[in-house]
Amino acid sequence: MKLDYRLSNLLGTVYTQGNLVFSPNGTSILSPVGNRVSCYDLTNNKSFTFPYEHRKNIACIALNPQSTLLLSVDVDGRAILVNFVRRTVLFYFNFKDTVSDLKFSPDGKYFAVAAGRHIQVWRTPEQRDDKQFAPFIRHRVYAGHFADVTSITWSDDSRFFLASSKDLTTKVFSLKSEDSIAAATLVGHREAVVASFFSDDQETIYTISKDGALFQWKYLKASELVEEGKEDEEIDEDDDDSYWRIVEKNFFNQDAKVSCCTFHPKSNLLVVGFSSGIFGLYELPSFTNIQVLSISQNAIDHVTINSTGEWLAFGASKLGQLLVWEWQSESYVIKQQGHFDSLNDAVYSPDGSKIVTAADDGKIKVWDAYSGFCIVTFTEHTSGVTALQFAKRGNVLFSASLDGSVRAWDLVRYRNFRTFTAASRVQFSSLAVDPSGEVVCAGSLDDFDIHLWSVQTAQLLDRLQGHEGPVSSLSFGSEGGLLASASWDKTVRIWSIFGRSTHVEPMQMQSDVLSIAMRPDSKQVAVSTLDGTITFWDVDKGKEVGQVDGKEDLAGGRHSTDRFSAKNATRSKYFTTICYSADGSVVLAGGNSKFICLYDIDNEVLLRKYTISRNMAIEGTLDLLNSKNMTEAGPLDLIDTTGEASDLEDRIDNTLPGASRGSVDARKVRPQIRTTSINFSPTGQSFSAASTEGLLIYSQDSSFLFDPLDLDIDVTVSTTLETLKEKQYLTALIMSFRLNEKGLIQQVYESIPVGNIELISNEFPEVYLERFFKFLTSIIDDSPHIEYHLLWIQSLITAHGPFMLQRRHEFASVLRSIAKYVTKVNKDINRLASNNIYYVQFLLGKQSKIDSSAGSGNAMEGIELVAVKENATEDVEMEDADDDDDDEGWFGPEDEEDSKTKILSKSSPVDDDLSDDEV
Repeated sequence: MKLDYRLSNLLGTVYTQGNLVFSPNGTSILSPVGNRVSCYDLTNNKSFTFPYEHRKNIACIALNPQSTLLLSVDVDGRAILVNFVRRTVLFYFNFKDTVSDLKFSPDGKYFAVAAGRHIQVWRTPEQRDDKQFAPFIRHRVYAGHFADVTSITWSDDSRFFLASSKDLTTKVFSLKSEDSIAAATLVGHREAVVASFFSDDQETIYTISKDGALFQWKYLKASELVEEGKEDEEIDEDDDDSYWRIVEKNFFNQDAKVSCCTFHPKSNLLVVGFSSGIFGLYELPSFTNIQVLSISQNAIDHVTINSTGEWLAFGASKLGQLLVWEWQSESYVIKQQGHFDSLNDAVYSPDGSKIVTAADDGKIKVWDAYSGFCIVTFTEHTSGVTALQFAKRGNVLFSASLDGSVRAWDLVRYRNFRTFTAASRVQFSSLAVDPSGEVVCAGSLDDFDIHLWSVQTAQLLDRLQGHEGPVSSLSFGSEGGLLASASWDKTVRIWSIFGRSTHVEPMQMQSDVLSIAMRPDSKQVAVSTLDGTITFWDVDKGKEVGQVDGKEDLAGGRHSTDRFSAKNATRSKYFTTICYSADGSVVLAGGNSKFICLYDIDNEVLLRKYTISRNMAIEGTLDLLNSKNMTEAGPLDLIDTTGEASDLEDRIDNTLPGASRGSVDARKVRPQIRTTSINFSPTGQSFSAASTEGLLIYSQDSSFLFDPLDLDIDVTVSTTLETLKEKQYLTALIMSFRLNEKGLIQQVYESIPVGNIELISNEFPEVYLERFFKFLTSIIDDSPHIEYHLLWIQSLITAHGPFMLQRRHEFASVLRSIAKYVTKVNKDINRLASNNIYYVQFLLGKQSKIDSSAGSGNAMEGIELVAVKENATEDVEMEDADDDDDDEGWFGPEDEEDSKTKILSKSSPVDDDLSDDEV
């Protein structure tokens, strides 16, 4: 089993704080999520999370115009320079101050950093002829503001930039010394300036303050103002000097403060976000109101607009909302919101296409595993949802909640179709579903019974009694109908639910049982106890077969309020969640720690530890504390400094004192690192971990370029292509797999004619069979050749089915991925067929006319014509039949041979290689 799992995505949280950034092409958006950065591809419906992480939460990010460098800065001013294409870290740097804004110049040669009251301009790191020791070279530091700088805006020619500040002014700075005469200070606002912008021709400057005032500035002389009728008593008509002067004042007239704004110079569109959750779209310089809409219940923290001016992106950190709005059609491109409370559980669907999460906020969210976007949110539960479980067959989800109900959800129609309740009001904390999907079980910490319901009738069937303490965990195996239950009474019981009896005697543990997992074959259970051990028991014999001590492996960090070292802390030295892999060879375990441990069951050894977070803003990530952060009043990080904020709205405190869970208000205490649920995907290529920061998805990076196995001097790229030109397809395919370059394999694969697929599949070596299926799973999602792939899958499984059956554990993961793809194709075709039912009726009408014309000739001509007609019908369905044809059918008997040739030339992506004899 491969262990190279790496972080690939972060679900459950889409935005926390900071600024949003569109890619230069305007199709992707970057969002800060805690101390990581997520990228959402809006056109291809995909998302991923960069594997690197900061020491604390990210304050701002910036992407250079060439889309090659990503610069992110955390709240302490520490920056990380990342190769955006390779997703690798290039350099670490410290600006040594709080950074409020960060912008690259339009030409990409410089970037400006608003650090406190100063603006630092740096050269963009690049590969130079003269070798530089430090990649960050500072160009100049600009001073002059008396308060923190709020925003920076570059001019289109990269010669000037505007700096807005809380000191009620905006300053114009020049990048080069020869342009320093243009430096100016714009004074006139009565509150802090939120942002300033240049017009497209750079003749006008727009400044927006927090009180909703918009000033337009022009570089004019006093005499020009007199001619325009804008004279002022303070202006001298004999003054010939040119200044930036206010030519017009406008006001938004909203009952809320301006929290953010952005401007698109080419289309003259101004977008303003208010603290009430309302945004306004205006056209300048006429100040024409285009739209005013309410999109959030809380303040909009950031707004940006893409390069084409069509999409607006909004971020609201209070509830973690991320929205992309297309203002012309008045529709959402994406509207995502994460859980605003801690996650409790997460499960994969049986086909691996969906991931469902549950949290203390009472919501259940269904996420698409491929795209990373939330599909639907269920809000029927009135209290925190504690456990989730899928039925083994069908799209049925079960959930248990603290509101005393267990609900069944239909993930096809997205509705709640069953609700299960107990005779008395109890809070359910654990859940299990029978493999047949007929019985659902739930346990509670309030009483000691296990409740059983019938899924068909929603009736309470039985209450399994025997535990002498609260039931903490339940688990079903895939076979046999055996239920394993764990309790705080230090016992584990195996129940035969259909026989209504215990399968073996209770298994006695040395400590309270926290979690239990049954191996997929129902032959073994893994039990996690409070003393930090994982014990493995044989189900049939009821005896212990192995044990792993994980206290030292899971030992976590130190909390800021601890008076003892992390070594002596006991809060994190036990596992609260465990799960088996698909083949049952390893077990994955996590708890109230920053580590996830992977153990080999047979050898009882630790294989690998995964660190879920290094965010210092979360308790338990540091092993040692810095003594300089300790004061007589307590740790510096926990001292409430809300009353010292400079802005009035920041000083107002409406939060609940000491609330850390169960409230949407800001927390007065820091969150604690923990892992509440771990699950392997059905394909085995990834696993999910429900943590404090969200749902982390770890995937295997199995792509490598070169494998020297089975190579000789004659196997090269050039000889492989020559063999392909000679139409020795099987030999060329084997040579490409020996070289193991994906591009070469795909070139050879797509060059094989359709008629040769079955022959090559029969002769294909079984040693490369698994790698062939892995190659197919890597390209089928983005490839348009659907029928071509399906023919290959059918031929390979038909030819090598018995061999794969004997080694089912080796092919289980790839076959699940293939089944996921086939299911997706089936759904797409069904949807297409249902949408085009009238078009199909039209084709059937054409078919009847062709049949009648075929019947008028002799029998042989009719048979040939019907065969040609069927081929034509199939081709038209594939090609969408864009051509206009006459009422007598697509072609007649006179052009029959030409039509056959035309159909064969379109049936596959590689039919140019067909010989005349094959045609």
